[in-house]
Amino acid sequence: MTSRKNPAKAPLVSAAARLLSILEQLSRRRSWGLEELSREVGLAKPTTYRFLLTLQELGYARRDEAERWAMTLKLFNVGSRALDSLDLHAAARPVAEELSAELGETVHMGVLEGDSAVYVLKIESRHTIRMYSRVGRRIPLYCTAIGKVLLASASAQERRLALAGVKLVAHTPKTITTRPALEAELKLVAARGWAFDNEEHETGIRCIGAPVRDYSGEVLAAISASWPLFRYDERREKDSIARVVKAAGRISAVLGYLPD
Repeated sequence: MTSRKNPAKAPLVSAAARLLSILEQLSRRRSWGLEELSREVGLAKPTTYRFLLTLQELGYARRDEAERWAMTLKLFNVGSRALDSLDLHAAARPVAEELSAELGETVHMGVLEGDSAVYVLKIESRHTIRMYSRVGRRIPLYCTAIGKVLLASASAQERRLALAGVKLVAHTPKTITTRPALEAELKLVAARGWAFDNEEHETGIRCIGAPVRDYSGEVLAAISASWPLFRYDERREKDSIARVVKAAGRISAVLGYLPD
């Protein structure tokens, strides 16, 4: 009998593993030819084709007139329903919508996943010029407001694991690219309770992020507001920070967090 505490020893169902590998590969590009897809997943073309027919029958894949395969939105719909059932998502959405309305800008919520943060919520700006981002997008930890909040709240061991294989690549001229500078930045974030991304991930974009905590005080996520530089008013910066921090606190309160 396999212990639930050690799921790594559980035997894999090979067909399921191969089906999921094809599904994951489909998600990485707009469309695939059969030959290139089979090469990427390491399966024979007839095997890959049978799995694709199964995914097509179930509604997760489609084939166009050029005999190229693509992923449908069915998996997104399934994931969205699962996300909606989470207490975190349900607690955050109305607060995030209100914050976006107050600031007039895009609001994201992200969680830590391995060596990245992943957007689990996005409230779009009311402006016509908007940010390119989407739910499910992975972003770096070391140069984003959400990522800095998540790193700053992690234990030393969790932080080492998250950054173990990460190269501090310069996305812009303002990106932090040394470990000592990053550690100093994270100490500042932890001390003041919010993080700032000053065009460190994308040129022309500034973000302010704050932590979302559960009943035990553990940081579950981070919420952020993002501005294109031409709409960012430094005279209102203190007010913007206060609004983001307050929104994060409201979500935390719904999740049972009571600050000292």
